[in-house]
Amino acid sequence: MVTLESCALFRQLSPPELAALRPITQEKNFPAGREVFKEGDHGDGVYLVQSGRVEISAAVTQHSRSILSQVEPGEAFGEMAVLETKPRSATATALVDSTVYFIPREPLLELLDRSPGFALELLRDSSRRLREFDLRHVQEILQAERLAVIGRFARAIVHDLKNPLNIIGLTAELAALENTTPAVRQKSVATIRTQVDRISEMVGDILDFTQGARVETIFGSLDYGAFAKQIVEEIRPEVELRRAQIEIVGALPAVKLPLDPKRLRRVFYNLIHNATDAMPAGGKVTVRFQQSAGELVTEIADTGPGIAPEIAGKLFQAFATFGKEHGTGLGLSICKKIAEDHHGRIWARNEPGAGAVFAFALPLGNVRREA
Repeated sequence: MVTLESCALFRQLSPPELAALRPITQEKNFPAGREVFKEGDHGDGVYLVQSGRVEISAAVTQHSRSILSQVEPGEAFGEMAVLETKPRSATATALVDSTVYFIPREPLLELLDRSPGFALELLRDSSRRLREFDLRHVQEILQAERLAVIGRFARAIVHDLKNPLNIIGLTAELAALENTTPAVRQKSVATIRTQVDRISEMVGDILDFTQGARVETIFGSLDYGAFAKQIVEEIRPEVELRRAQIEIVGALPAVKLPLDPKRLRRVFYNLIHNATDAMPAGGKVTVRFQQSAGELVTEIADTGPGIAPEIAGKLFQAFATFGKEHGTGLGLSICKKIAEDHHGRIWARNEPGAGAVFAFALPLGNVRREA
């Protein structure tokens, strides 16, 4: 049990001031679970815990509360409403059977006028409590942000996995039909294997990005035109499931490039999926190529509404999203990392009278042109 004299709040009081304080101090008992005061109550005085423990909480929503602090023996609470002459902004509840000292507001204000040391100590105590409240509030905000990011991340992963899983399911059903030919079954097995590899690559990319791991890029010399055509054919069923069409416009580039096919495939998939996401009612995705002396540019254009000004400047930043029901905003930042690991670059623009164009350039260097 704590006495008035041992409370830190009153250590600046002189013996006569302490003697004047005792007659105006009341003792009040509260069983566990009983409210000492509640939000909206008049600030009638200051409380100090003599024994037990008191919890300070505030309403967040109609059905939830946030715990601000727990007050231990010898500590004061409820002083803010007294000093500000405003209603209580929080609720104090006895966590266990508790006894508190109560000092009414008017005698307390008179004591503050007479004792500058007491006024300073009360100010310090209030400042300490505000810092505790601020720290707890910041921690709760950070926790809520973490949970929100995890939630968005989980939804995005599920959303991304649905596409290959749907293809695997439909292909497996087709392969299982009694009248399916061996050639169709063989093609179905290849399709399922491709989608399984794609899921593995997607998960690997996300893990590499979130863990900050350095990804080793394994370069091989590949016919870029054939590589791009193969990817477009792989993704065509997904694009059509989204009520869109995809088409390669112009000649395929007849060059061999040093590239990592698994990682660069992810760039194509991300950009084409973004294009179909921008056209929920259907539309057209166009893949085209431009070649200069120093680099090969791949452009993926859509017939959607274009890039919103609100997001244009931060498209390739992690967690930047706009107007999408699903997604963490990692897709384009992963594309940027892959393009840079290939010593290339990536950018986006709006095409007048059409939709958005996402483009990435790969350096040609000493590459061999196909006959």
